[in-house]
Amino acid sequence: MKKYLFIIVLLALVFSCKSENRPPKPSNLISKDKMEKILYDLYVINAAKGVNRKLLEDKGIVPESYVLNKHQIDSTQFAQSNAYYAYDPDLYKIMVEKIKARLEKDKEAYEDAEKKASKEAKRRRDSINRVNEKRRDSIKKALKKEVSNS
Repeated sequence: MKKYLFIIVLLALVFSCKSENRPPKPSNLISKDKMEKILYDLYVINAAKGVNRKLLEDKGIVPESYVLNKHQIDSTQFAQSNAYYAYDPDLYKIMVEKIKARLEKDKEAYEDAEKKASKEAKRRRDSINRVNEKRRDSIKKALKKEVSNS
């Protein structure tokens, strides 16, 4: 009997703890697409901040303010919209997955551009090395001719 009473009390506690404290839909809710763009920019700028914070400080850039100004929103509007979207973890996960896919796509594009630039730089260095080698060879030939003529 105690076992059943314990289970009933436990179930009552579990179900009574569930509350619908969903944030109210803000009157100035940021659209889902725009919110994804804002979150993307925040992820990128936070990564940049982690890599070279000093450079941003020297240029007088405050990352969060920069993103909010870029998208013409204020911090309250962002906080309310973020809380509203974050309350639904499935929706938020979908948004984050889209952002992640976009970041991966951009990363691949930058890596491809870096590889291309690296190949171009190597080709230029090789070309310069070949010219210098020909120059050294021609100087050696000229010196050998001069020595043999002497």
